[in-house]
Amino acid sequence: MHGRILIADDVAANRIIYKVKFGDAFYEPLLAADARTCLAMARTERPDLILLDLALPDMPGPQVLRELRADPATRAIPVVVLTSSRDAEERLTALSAGADEVMSKPVLDQVLLARVRNLLRARGEQGFVASAWGMPAHSVLGLSEAQAGFETLGTVALVSARPETALRWKTALKPVLRDTLAVMTPDQAMKVQPSEAGAVPDVFVIEADLDGSGGGLRLMSELASRPATRHAAACIVTPMQEGEATATAFDLGADDVVARGVGARELALRLRILIRRKRQADRLRATVEDGLKLAVIDPLTGIYNRRYAIPRMAGIAAQAAAEGSDFAVMVVDLDRFKSVNDRFGHAAGDRVLAEVARRLSENLRMSDLLARIGGEEFLVALPQTALEDAERVADRLCQVIAEHPVTLPSGRALRVTASIGVAMGQRAGDGPEDVAALIDRADRALLRSKSAGRNQVTFACRSAA
Repeated sequence: MHGRILIADDVAANRIIYKVKFGDAFYEPLLAADARTCLAMARTERPDLILLDLALPDMPGPQVLRELRADPATRAIPVVVLTSSRDAEERLTALSAGADEVMSKPVLDQVLLARVRNLLRARGEQGFVASAWGMPAHSVLGLSEAQAGFETLGTVALVSARPETALRWKTALKPVLRDTLAVMTPDQAMKVQPSEAGAVPDVFVIEADLDGSGGGLRLMSELASRPATRHAAACIVTPMQEGEATATAFDLGADDVVARGVGARELALRLRILIRRKRQADRLRATVEDGLKLAVIDPLTGIYNRRYAIPRMAGIAAQAAAEGSDFAVMVVDLDRFKSVNDRFGHAAGDRVLAEVARRLSENLRMSDLLARIGGEEFLVALPQTALEDAERVADRLCQVIAEHPVTLPSGRALRVTASIGVAMGQRAGDGPEDVAALIDRADRALLRSKSAGRNQVTFACRSAA
C-alpha cells in the first residue's frame, strides 16, 4: 500500500466511492462518518492524509481543521477538503483553518489522486528528517511545539511571458499580500542568483502556458534543477482549474496549482502557506546540514575529526593509485601536553589545541586534510605530494607551532612544540596500502621523533611491497 487515507464523509455512498477509488490506486482507505470519529481515528490510526468533507453533521469543517492542527499527534497530517459550495469565503475559511487543499465537487479523479500523491510526497520529505532524528519536525527545529505567530516576509516572483499579465497579478495581490512581489520574464527567472541586493524568491508563480504548449511546466522543472532555485516553491497558474494540465503539474512537482481566475485573497493565502512551508523546509534542511557537520567536525578546534578523516584518507589513497602520484601522511603530536592541563588547567589546554589547529590549517592547502584524531594528536594528509615537498611542509609545520608562544586565558604566554611522524603513500605499482597501516607507520615515526628529543620530524621507511 502507498499510504493510509482517512475518508471523512457523512454520506455512505461517497465513502464507498472514495474507498474504491483509493483502493484501486493502492492506498489503504479508512472510513469515518462524522467529525468526532474522524478526530479520534486521526489520533489513533495516524493516517498519511485526511480527505475531509466540509459539511459533516456534528461539527463545522473549519472547527475540525482547527482541532487537527491544535493536536500535536495530528497537526502534520495533510488534509484535502472537499466541498459542494462555490463560496469563496468558505474556501478561504478552510485554508485559514489549516486545510492543505480545498477542492470543489465534483473533482476529477486524476486531479484528486495527483494532489494526494503530491501532498504525500511532500510529507514524506519532511518525515524522512523527522524519522532520522526520532522526533517531530518542529522538535527537530528546537521548538517544544509547532511554530506559530511570527513569520518573516518572503519574496514572490510572478512569471509570465506577457509582462502585462504579471503586472495584473501584482496589482491584484499588492493590497492583500505584504510579501515582496517581483515581476519576471521566464529568462529573468532562469538567471536568478543569490546576491546581497536581493534574495532568491521563496515562491515562483508561473503561467502554465508560457509559450502556448506547457512552457511553464518546463520552466518549473528547470528552476527545480538549478542550485540557486531548487528549494523555491512553485505555484502554477492554469487556464482551467481541473483537468490533465492540473494533474500533470502536481505530478511534476508543483507545490500548488490555481486557476487563472482565482481570487486575489485566495491566491495570497495559498502563497503565504507555501512561504511558511518553504521556510520550515529551509530550517529542517539547515538542521540536518548542521547535524551532519557536527558529526564530522571537532567542536573544540573546528577541524575534521577521525570519523571524517579515515574515509577521506582512503579516498586520497585511491586517487593517488589511479593517478600514479605520491602522497604524504603526517601524525602531529604536541609535546608534553599533559603537563599543560596539569599546570594550567583544561581551559589552557583547550586554548593550545585550538591555536595549534589554526596554525596548522593556515599552513596547508585547501586540498590537504587536517583532522584531530586524538586528545593532542592531529592527522595531516597531503595529496599529490612528493617526498621533498613533504619534508618542507613537515618542517614548516613544526616551526610554526614552536616559533610563537600561545597566549593562555590567564594572559600567560606558553611555548608549545610538536613532534611529527611522516609516512609516504605507496608508489604507483607497489599495490594499495591499508589506511590504518599507513597511519601506523607515521605513528611509529612519530615515536622516534619523541625518543630523539621531541620538536622534530621523522620519516618512516616505506613498507615492503
